[in-house]
Formats: sequence, structure tokens, C-alpha cells
Amino acid sequence: MAKDPLEARNAAGEYFKSGYNCSEAIFLAFRDWLNLDVPREMVRMTTGLGGGLGHAGCMCGALTGSSLVLGLLKGRDDVGQDRHAAYDLTRGFHDRFEQSFNYTCCRNLNPHPFDTKEHLRNCIKITGNTAKLLAEYLNERGLAD
Repeated sequence: MAKDPLEARNAAGEYFKSGYNCSEAIFLAFRDWLNLDVPREMVRMTTGLGGGLGHAGCMCGALTGSSLVLGLLKGRDDVGQDRHAAYDLTRGFHDRFEQSFNYTCCRNLNPHPFDTKEHLRNCIKITGNTAKLLAEYLNERGLAD
């Protein structure tokens, strides 16, 4: 039975509201939503992705955080393993994200100055909707069970 994407959206929104950035919120929400057996401390690796790579405004942190989640599900841990399943899954989500939001670049998605009220209000919507999009994507592929 498919899991509820709204739960993932709400969890990501709550993490964001509590002070985590977009990428951290996605990672933590999906760690919970998927019951991933990874240490909570791994959230550290997502911190620098927020703000489009450390406030550079490049690739959206919610998107890059989603890519990390997909890597946890389909990535490899040995060079002898095939990487194409992870590549295909991540590319598919990238394309779906771009189709949904029209951009993948943080500064285009959210043109407000970082950490302003307007920026944070817009970013929480992007983060929550990205979580919902990722949850739907995982459900469709049977990866959320």
C-alpha cells in the first residue's frame, strides 16, 4: 500500500519551520517517512546544500536533498555495481521537479534575499511541495513500501 505523500510534505515543512534548511528538512523527513536505517547525524552532509549550495543560489537544496535520498535507496557502495539505476531514478526526479517548478536553480525559484520573511515563506512551500513530489515519485516506483 502506498504511503501518504502529505505526511512527507508536512514533515518536511515542520522540520523547515523548526530551523532546518531545505535540504536538511528533506533528508530528515524522508529518513522518518521511509524508516531509513541511517544515523540522524548524516543530516550534517546536507547542511551545505541549503540556499542552492551554501547560499550560492544554484541547484535548489530541496532538489539536491532529494537526490541524496534517492542515492540512499538506489546508490552503489562498490565501483563494480551498476550506477545506472541511481542515475535514471535521479534524472527522472530532476525532470519531474523542473516540470513542476519550471526551474531547478534556487535563485530562480525564490528570488527574494536569503533569510528574509518572503524568502523563508516561499522556501517552506518549495520544500514541502518537493517532499510531496518525491513521495509521489517513490510511491509510483514502489520504493516507499
